[in-house]
Formats: sequence, structure tokens, C-alpha cells
Amino acid sequence: MSGAGAGLAAGGAGAAGAAPAGTRELELKAVVPDPAALAARLAAAGAALTFRGVMRDRRYDRPDGSLVARDEVLRVRAFEPRGAGAAHAELTFKGPTQRTNGYKEREELQFGVEDAAAERLGYAVSDVIDRAVEYHEVAGAAVRIEWYPRMDVLVEVEGAPEEIERAALVTGIPRGDFTAERLLDFAARYRERTGREPVLRLDLLAPGERPGWPQWAARP
Repeated sequence: MSGAGAGLAAGGAGAAGAAPAGTRELELKAVVPDPAALAARLAAAGAALTFRGVMRDRRYDRPDGSLVARDEVLRVRAFEPRGAGAAHAELTFKGPTQRTNGYKEREELQFGVEDAAAERLGYAVSDVIDRAVEYHEVAGAAVRIEWYPRMDVLVEVEGAPEEIERAALVTGIPRGDFTAERLLDFAARYRERTGREPVLRLDLLAPGERPGWPQWAARP
């Protein structure tokens, strides 16, 4: 298992000062029709809840947009737990997206940071994503449930192919609903189906609109 799920299970994603961890990230995503039913199935399967809180992504690029042009990602991800645990952040670089046997695959280099200084290196924020998340470990995979300010609830399953398949089965969501598509593809389908504009960052919600997050995601 790679990424934050593995780090959180060990007591914190990307502890500051840790050496960079390079992996090949394999994952699938699906829309969650019933988050409560998904949580119940994970609990019944003995899944371990390794993180619950708010996850804030800030993606960076050069002024000329060269990272996006190469389908590369430079991201600072901040974790704000709801409950036990301290807030922390990790810096991640992702290589171009590939499709491998139906899975989404990217090279990933990740390490913990205390003070993200990407702006000082000539980068500027190019994209923002805010979401409430739960990380679970089950069947050897990392399962992340994601609530956005305004969009469908999603589940991401990450691990080795056999781990992903076992965990996908545990969720009870039809295997055909899992895809290697990008987040923006899910946002586009939400727009087409509902006629509403998806919102992936809190500051773009309408005045007075509450984010579509669970009650536990509210600030303590």
C-alpha cells in the first residue's frame, strides 16, 4: 500500500523529515450511493479506521503551466484530524497518468513537510480541493471515502491489483462502477446528471451554503 493510507496506519501520513517514498500508485474510484451502507460493510469486514478528518489539497505549477502540460502534479496535502491526532502535511510529486490493466497508475514521490514553501521555489497555486475523508484499511488496500463541498460522495481504493479487487468486493459497490477516471470526470458526470455545478473547494460554495460533509467534519 502506498500514499497517505499506509502512513496514517503507521501513526501519521508522511511524518515531517521522513525520507521521500517513491511508489507506483494504482487506484480505482467509484460513486458511493449510500455512505452509511459502505461504512457498515467496512466495519463488518473488520476494516481499520486509520484517519478521519478534513484533507486540503493545494496543487502548484509554474507560471507557464508546464506541469499541467506534462500531466504532472506537485501537491501539498494537509490533514486536519477530527478527534485524536495532530495536523500534518505531505508534499507529493506525481508523474503522468497511465492506464494499466484497467487501473489508474502514476509514479509518486512523497515525503512529509512542516512548512510547504513551493511559492518560494517559483511555483503558484493552480488548483484547490477540499474534502472530508475517512481512511480505512481492509483486505490489504487503502479505502478512502471522500465527501466534497458539493458533489457525489466517492470512494477510492488503492493498493496492489489483488488488494484492490478484494477491497472493492468488500464495499458492495458493483465492480463495473469502479473506474480509472480522474476526479474531474466524476465532477463532469455529476454536472450532467444533476444540472448543478460541482464544487470542490469550500470558498466557492454559495453564501450560506453548507458543505455536503458529515457532521463529524465540522470544526470542533
